[in-house]
Amino acid sequence: MNTILMDAPPKGQHENMDDYSVTFACYNSVDYTKKCVDSLIQAGTPMGRVIAVDNGSHDGTQDYLDTQPFGGVILNKSNLGCGIAWNQGALVQQADWTIIMNNDVLVTKRWAERLIEAAQSADVKVISPAMIEGPLDYDFQEFAQKAEARMADVTRIGAKHLVCLAVHKSVWADVGYFTPKPRLLGYEDTIFFHELEKAGIQTAITGAVWFHHFGSVTQDQIKKEKGLVASHALGDRKNYKTLGLNWFERKIRRFKRKNLESSWRRDEMQAFDMTAHGLRQNGKFVWR
Repeated sequence: MNTILMDAPPKGQHENMDDYSVTFACYNSVDYTKKCVDSLIQAGTPMGRVIAVDNGSHDGTQDYLDTQPFGGVILNKSNLGCGIAWNQGALVQQADWTIIMNNDVLVTKRWAERLIEAAQSADVKVISPAMIEGPLDYDFQEFAQKAEARMADVTRIGAKHLVCLAVHKSVWADVGYFTPKPRLLGYEDTIFFHELEKAGIQTAITGAVWFHHFGSVTQDQIKKEKGLVASHALGDRKNYKTLGLNWFERKIRRFKRKNLESSWRRDEMQAFDMTAHGLRQNGKFVWR
């Protein structure tokens, strides 16, 4: 592993919305990484707070990362998986808040500060933005400006996703970091979320910040490169014991989750005629 451009974290800021670090992992798919970085720059994100971790790309990604004004770049010689890469990025700038995000997203102005503001307002230590997933066949910035104003007070307590996740530093101390096992097939987040639940750490999704998410590009590339199949994943029916759950506990958890999601959708549709999670299908929004 080679580490370059390691700047010090921001000085003189403690326990506030301005003391944060951002990290993303990438593996090939350089065009999506460029879209993401361009979006961060256009949104006014302080690029000295951004740590990029590359998992041995061979499509020009590493050369591209070397040209950007990041606070740090980690170039792994091989594909170590998402969990290890997220940990590497999170540990470079140990700020009050660490934001783990995908490299196939678009953001809006002051997105990080507003995400942390929403976490502080909701009194949670882990928070994710609302998002639209799918093709970019609409004006995301125009949509997001209206959606963020319209749904600014929407908070899905108990929800989260690892398209983007702002994590307070106390969480790392309480439950640790991501499981460093490359063959988890992208389910590192499932294990991490399970540990949050066991520790009683509250999470949320906020409607005050919106992302566009093209799709799990990096994780899909990692799976393809490693020849992984669904039976290797925690989502497979034979692997749920990895979480220390029996069959009945797994069913109860899924039932409760579906009820919560149905309640969120119902309440948000009634109030706003939209929800905090949308898909783009055939040129239209489908709300979930």
